[in-house]
Amino acid sequence: MTTSAEATPPPRVLVIDDEPQIRKFVDISLRSQGYATLLAETGQQGLSLLASKGADIVVLDLGLPDLDGREVLQELRQWSRVPVIVLTVRSGEEEKVALLDAGANDYVTKPFGIGELMARLRALLRNAVPADPVAPTYDDGNLRIDIARREVHLQGEPVALTRKEFALLSILASHPDRLITQPQLLREMWGPTHTEDAHYLRVLVAKLRQKLGDAAAAPRYIITEPGVGLKFVTERTG
Repeated sequence: MTTSAEATPPPRVLVIDDEPQIRKFVDISLRSQGYATLLAETGQQGLSLLASKGADIVVLDLGLPDLDGREVLQELRQWSRVPVIVLTVRSGEEEKVALLDAGANDYVTKPFGIGELMARLRALLRNAVPADPVAPTYDDGNLRIDIARREVHLQGEPVALTRKEFALLSILASHPDRLITQPQLLREMWGPTHTEDAHYLRVLVAKLRQKLGDAAAAPRYIITEPGVGLKFVTERTG
Protein backbone atom coordinates (compact mmCIF):
# COMPACT_ATOMS: atom_id res chain seq x y z
CA MET A 1 0.00 0.00 0.00
CA THR A 2 1.27 3.45 -0.88
CA THR A 3 1.46 5.82 2.06
CA SER A 4 0.75 9.54 1.82
CA ALA A 5 4.41 10.25 2.59
CA GLU A 6 5.49 8.06 -0.32
CA ALA A 7 2.97 9.71 -2.63
CA THR A 8 4.06 13.25 -1.84
CA PRO A 9 6.97 14.46 -3.99
CA PRO A 10 9.86 16.15 -2.19
CA PRO A 11 9.90 19.95 -2.09
CA ARG A 12 11.69 21.37 -5.12
CA VAL A 13 14.24 24.12 -4.53
CA LEU A 14 15.51 26.31 -7.37
CA VAL A 15 19.00 27.66 -6.66
CA ILE A 16 20.05 30.65 -8.79
CA ASP A 17 23.72 31.45 -8.18
CA ASP A 18 26.61 32.01 -10.59
CA GLU A 19 29.28 30.61 -8.25
CA PRO A 20 29.77 26.89 -9.06
CA GLN A 21 31.12 26.04 -5.61
CA ILE A 22 28.09 27.55 -3.86
CA ARG A 23 25.65 25.81 -6.23
CA LYS A 24 27.38 22.50 -5.62
CA PHE A 25 27.53 23.00 -1.85
CA VAL A 26 23.86 23.98 -1.58
CA ASP A 27 22.79 21.26 -4.03
CA ILE A 28 24.52 18.48 -2.07
CA SER A 29 23.21 19.82 1.23
CA LEU A 30 19.64 20.08 -0.02
CA ARG A 31 19.58 16.63 -1.59
CA SER A 32 21.03 15.11 1.57
CA GLN A 33 18.01 16.53 3.42
CA GLY A 34 15.54 15.04 0.95
CA TYR A 35 14.89 18.06 -1.27
CA ALA A 36 14.77 17.97 -5.07
CA THR A 37 16.88 20.66 -6.73
CA LEU A 38 17.04 22.76 -9.86
CA LEU A 39 20.23 24.73 -10.53
CA ALA A 40 20.69 27.91 -12.57
CA GLU A 41 23.78 30.06 -13.04
CA THR A 42 22.07 33.11 -14.58
CA GLY A 43 18.91 35.06 -13.91
CA GLN A 44 17.41 34.26 -17.31
CA GLN A 45 18.06 30.55 -16.85
CA GLY A 46 16.49 30.68 -13.40
CA LEU A 47 13.34 32.40 -14.66
CA SER A 48 13.02 29.89 -17.50
CA LEU A 49 13.40 26.93 -15.14
CA LEU A 50 10.84 28.36 -12.73
CA ALA A 51 8.38 28.91 -15.57
CA SER A 52 8.87 25.51 -17.22
CA LYS A 53 9.44 23.20 -14.24
CA GLY A 54 8.15 25.09 -11.21
CA ALA A 55 9.60 25.18 -7.70
CA ASP A 56 8.37 25.26 -4.12
CA ILE A 57 11.00 27.77 -3.08
CA VAL A 58 13.78 29.82 -4.70
CA VAL A 59 17.25 30.58 -3.34
CA LEU A 60 18.40 33.66 -5.25
CA ASP A 61 21.85 35.27 -5.27
CA LEU A 62 21.91 39.01 -5.93
CA GLY A 63 25.18 39.07 -7.88
CA LEU A 64 24.34 37.39 -11.19
CA PRO A 65 26.20 37.90 -14.48
CA ASP A 66 23.22 38.82 -16.65
CA LEU A 67 20.56 40.33 -14.39
CA ASP A 68 20.76 41.89 -10.97
CA GLY A 69 19.04 39.61 -8.47
CA ARG A 70 16.53 42.34 -7.73
CA GLU A 71 15.56 42.39 -11.41
CA VAL A 72 14.99 38.64 -11.28
CA LEU A 73 12.88 39.11 -8.17
CA GLN A 74 10.87 41.89 -9.79
CA GLU A 75 10.19 39.85 -12.91
CA LEU A 76 9.16 36.63 -11.17
CA ARG A 77 6.87 38.55 -8.81
CA GLN A 78 4.86 39.57 -11.87
CA TRP A 79 3.57 36.00 -12.17
CA SER A 80 4.68 33.86 -9.23
CA ARG A 81 4.06 33.77 -5.47
CA VAL A 82 6.86 31.26 -4.84
CA PRO A 83 8.79 32.01 -1.60
CA VAL A 84 12.23 33.53 -2.26
CA ILE A 85 15.28 33.55 -0.01
CA VAL A 86 17.89 36.05 -1.16
CA LEU A 87 21.62 35.46 -0.68
CA THR A 88 23.44 38.77 -0.20
CA VAL A 89 26.83 40.00 0.94
CA ARG A 90 25.25 43.29 2.01
CA SER A 91 24.17 43.17 5.62
CA GLY A 92 22.93 46.76 6.13
CA GLU A 93 19.39 47.32 7.36
CA GLU A 94 18.51 49.53 4.40
CA GLU A 95 19.46 46.80 1.94
CA LYS A 96 17.45 44.18 3.80
CA VAL A 97 14.38 46.39 3.95
CA ALA A 98 14.67 47.09 0.22
CA LEU A 99 14.85 43.35 -0.55
CA LEU A 100 11.80 42.54 1.54
CA ASP A 101 9.87 45.42 -0.01
CA ALA A 102 10.84 44.16 -3.47
CA GLY A 103 9.17 40.80 -2.79
CA ALA A 104 11.77 38.63 -1.03
CA ASN A 105 10.41 36.51 1.81
CA ASP A 106 13.71 36.19 3.67
CA TYR A 107 17.45 36.69 3.26
CA VAL A 108 20.72 35.08 4.31
CA THR A 109 23.93 37.07 4.49
CA LYS A 110 27.06 35.60 2.89
CA PRO A 111 29.07 33.82 4.14
CA PHE A 112 26.29 31.68 5.58
CA GLY A 113 25.98 28.43 7.47
CA ILE A 114 24.01 25.65 5.80
CA GLY A 115 22.13 25.05 9.05
CA GLU A 116 20.72 28.58 8.97
CA LEU A 117 19.73 28.28 5.32
CA MET A 118 17.96 24.96 5.95
CA ALA A 119 16.08 26.40 8.93
CA ARG A 120 14.87 29.35 6.87
CA LEU A 121 13.81 27.02 4.04
CA ARG A 122 11.81 24.87 6.45
CA ALA A 123 10.13 27.92 7.97
CA LEU A 124 9.06 29.31 4.60
CA LEU A 125 7.84 25.95 3.31
CA ARG A 126 5.69 25.47 6.41
CA ASN A 127 3.82 28.68 5.62
CA ALA A 128 3.88 28.54 1.82
CA VAL A 129 0.62 28.90 -0.10
CA PRO A 130 0.32 26.36 -2.96
CA ALA A 131 0.95 28.11 -6.25
CA ASP A 132 -1.79 28.29 -8.84
CA PRO A 133 -1.05 26.85 -12.29
CA VAL A 134 0.45 29.57 -14.45
CA ALA A 135 -1.66 30.49 -17.46
CA PRO A 136 -0.87 32.97 -20.22
CA THR A 137 -1.47 36.48 -18.94
CA TYR A 138 -3.42 37.51 -22.02
CA ASP A 139 -4.60 35.91 -25.25
CA ASP A 140 -7.24 37.42 -27.55
CA GLY A 141 -6.38 35.36 -30.60
CA ASN A 142 -4.25 38.16 -32.02
CA LEU A 143 -1.87 39.02 -29.18
CA ARG A 144 -0.67 36.40 -26.74
CA ILE A 145 1.40 37.39 -23.68
CA ASP A 146 2.90 34.67 -21.52
CA ILE A 147 4.80 36.43 -18.74
CA ALA A 148 5.91 33.23 -17.02
CA ARG A 149 7.55 31.89 -20.16
CA ARG A 150 8.69 35.36 -21.23
CA GLU A 151 6.99 34.97 -24.61
CA VAL A 152 4.93 37.34 -26.72
CA HIS A 153 3.25 36.33 -29.98
CA LEU A 154 1.43 38.52 -32.48
CA GLN A 155 -0.77 36.70 -35.00
CA GLY A 156 1.04 33.50 -34.09
CA GLU A 157 4.52 34.90 -34.70
CA PRO A 158 7.03 35.52 -31.87
CA VAL A 159 7.74 39.15 -31.03
CA ALA A 160 11.32 39.99 -30.04
CA LEU A 161 11.23 42.45 -27.15
CA THR A 162 14.11 43.99 -25.25
CA ARG A 163 14.27 43.43 -21.50
CA LYS A 164 12.86 46.90 -20.82
CA GLU A 165 10.06 46.48 -23.37
CA PHE A 166 9.09 43.12 -21.90
CA ALA A 167 9.27 44.48 -18.34
CA LEU A 168 6.92 47.35 -19.20
CA LEU A 169 4.47 45.06 -20.98
CA SER A 170 4.59 42.64 -18.04
CA ILE A 171 3.73 45.35 -15.54
CA LEU A 172 0.85 46.67 -17.63
CA ALA A 173 -0.58 43.28 -18.63
CA SER A 174 -0.37 42.02 -15.04
CA HIS A 175 -2.80 44.81 -14.07
CA PRO A 176 -5.31 44.74 -16.94
CA ASP A 177 -7.65 47.69 -17.40
CA ARG A 178 -5.98 49.49 -14.51
CA LEU A 179 -4.23 52.83 -14.87
CA ILE A 180 -0.59 52.69 -13.74
CA THR A 181 0.83 56.13 -13.03
CA GLN A 182 3.95 57.48 -14.71
CA PRO A 183 5.88 57.86 -11.42
CA GLN A 184 5.07 54.28 -10.45
CA LEU A 185 6.20 52.92 -13.81
CA LEU A 186 9.37 55.03 -13.83
CA ARG A 187 10.19 53.92 -10.29
CA GLU A 188 9.72 50.24 -11.10
CA MET A 189 11.53 50.41 -14.45
CA TRP A 190 14.43 52.77 -13.73
CA GLY A 191 14.53 53.30 -9.95
CA PRO A 192 13.48 56.03 -7.51
CA THR A 193 15.84 58.65 -8.96
CA HIS A 194 14.01 58.69 -12.33
CA THR A 195 10.39 59.39 -11.35
CA GLU A 196 10.44 62.68 -13.29
CA ASP A 197 12.02 61.29 -16.47
CA ALA A 198 8.78 60.84 -18.41
CA HIS A 199 10.64 60.95 -21.74
CA TYR A 200 12.18 57.53 -20.92
CA LEU A 201 8.68 56.11 -20.80
CA ARG A 202 7.49 57.86 -23.97
CA VAL A 203 10.36 56.43 -26.02
CA LEU A 204 9.84 52.92 -24.61
CA VAL A 205 6.09 52.98 -25.19
CA ALA A 206 6.57 54.09 -28.79
CA LYS A 207 8.93 51.18 -29.49
CA LEU A 208 6.66 48.68 -27.74
CA ARG A 209 3.58 49.85 -29.62
CA GLN A 210 5.42 49.56 -32.92
CA LYS A 211 6.34 45.93 -32.21
CA LEU A 212 2.78 45.10 -31.14
CA GLY A 213 1.29 46.73 -34.22
CA ASP A 214 -0.45 49.18 -31.91
CA ALA A 215 -1.07 52.41 -33.84
CA ALA A 216 -0.02 55.46 -31.85
CA ALA A 217 -2.99 57.50 -33.07
CA ALA A 218 -5.54 54.82 -32.16
CA PRO A 219 -3.87 52.22 -29.91
CA ARG A 220 -5.69 48.94 -29.27
CA TYR A 221 -3.75 47.65 -26.25
CA ILE A 222 -1.66 50.35 -24.57
CA ILE A 223 -3.63 53.48 -23.78
CA THR A 224 -2.01 56.70 -22.58
CA GLU A 225 -3.78 58.99 -20.15
CA PRO A 226 -1.81 62.21 -20.86
CA GLY A 227 0.13 63.38 -17.85
CA VAL A 228 -1.18 60.51 -15.72
CA GLY A 229 -0.04 57.07 -16.85
CA LEU A 230 -0.66 53.99 -18.97
CA LYS A 231 -3.27 51.26 -19.13
CA PHE A 232 -3.34 47.83 -20.82
CA VAL A 233 -6.85 47.46 -22.25
CA THR A 234 -8.28 43.95 -22.61
CA GLU A 235 -11.53 44.74 -24.42
CA ARG A 236 -12.04 46.78 -27.54
CA THR A 237 -14.10 49.93 -27.12
CA GLY A 238 -16.03 51.79 -29.75
